[in-house]
Amino acid sequence: MNSRSNIRLRILSEPIPGMTNKMIFVNIAVKDLPKSRAFFGALGYSFNEQFCDETAACLVISESIFAMLLTEPKFQSFTSKPLVDAKQSTEVLIALSCESREEVDAQVAKAVAAGGATYNDPQDHGFMYSHGFQDLDGHIWEVFWMDPSAIAQA
Repeated sequence: MNSRSNIRLRILSEPIPGMTNKMIFVNIAVKDLPKSRAFFGALGYSFNEQFCDETAACLVISESIFAMLLTEPKFQSFTSKPLVDAKQSTEVLIALSCESREEVDAQVAKAVAAGGATYNDPQDHGFMYSHGFQDLDGHIWEVFWMDPSAIAQA
């Protein structure tokens, strides 16, 4: 492993001072909110209905991580920058950890079965295994598994 990998593993395995109880809400523009809800539901995710309406859906990723699926007009109301087509360009790579290699493969298979697509081949780095999918709007979701013993050794 190079020093950059060691730093990344150290950050993942050590608490960051002052960062407890933080939550993250990733805002994502979608063309068809009902279809996006169905897509992520097929992957096994749920929604916090308190924060859902005809313009937004709060996708629950974990206790402290959420993705706000916003219709394009709703998303556009938060920024003066123009929207980009995620199928033509990449703004972000959303990376989510999995419990095993099998879960990585299962998530990608579910995404493809629900109408998404893969955009690369699985990557096996020994200590880390990853693959990813594009959702219905072309946003890239990386799913990965890291060997816990590699984290402990770092």
